[in-house]
Amino acid sequence: MESLWLEYAWALLILIGLEGLLSADNALVLAVIAKHLPEDQKKRAITYGIFMAFAFRFAALFAISFIANVWQIQAIGAAYLLYLGLKHVIKARFGKENENIHKDVEEESAGKSFWPTVGKIALADLAFAIDSILAAVAIALGLPDSPLKDFGGMDGGQFIVVVLGGIAGLVLIKFAATWFVQLLDKRPALETTAYAIVAWVGVKLAVITLAHEDIAVLDHHFPHSTGWTLVFYGVLVCIALIGWFAPSNNSLEKGKL
Repeated sequence: MESLWLEYAWALLILIGLEGLLSADNALVLAVIAKHLPEDQKKRAITYGIFMAFAFRFAALFAISFIANVWQIQAIGAAYLLYLGLKHVIKARFGKENENIHKDVEEESAGKSFWPTVGKIALADLAFAIDSILAAVAIALGLPDSPLKDFGGMDGGQFIVVVLGGIAGLVLIKFAATWFVQLLDKRPALETTAYAIVAWVGVKLAVITLAHEDIAVLDHHFPHSTGWTLVFYGVLVCIALIGWFAPSNNSLEKGKL
């Protein structure tokens, strides 16, 4: 039983870290989109953006049971997470604009008035809310069933992990986003790392989908097996360590001087 709760605690810790990075990137995107506005309108647009981020992420929590029980939704979610993560990683690794991943967002926003900018912020918030809930569900569904009663068609323990992860994301986007943005400035590789983790979580959700009773490509118990659990968290930790210790562009430039 202790090992069960230890696995739950470990999953929650990882989810909180991932939610923190996604929240920081969410806040960073809001700032970039609103960058062209006058200072007073910029602050107001970002404030609206934070409120909308809260609303969308809170609303996403009500979709947990639907996402957790319908394999078609899981398949779409897995494909979306893989697309989102790999697109960002490939662009950051091979694109011509590695130094400013959000440059295209800034250019698209330039010249737009206040309300169109708020509308673009709303779309960005919606996308991040979807990312957040899909990542949380993918991590939670990979956990073994807990002794707690089901809630909304989902295992009680898994539901609590998703809810706590969602709440952590809301708290972080409000109070800790500035710190994460500063951390991203010091360690820009963490942004790509976050999306690499998103893609890897997409792989986990794909495994869960393939092991669904209606698909049965993989054994139903495989997503909860010790071997797959060790592989998943082992690769995840490796990705996080590589991102943390990866040199920044500034360090590379100083090394060339």
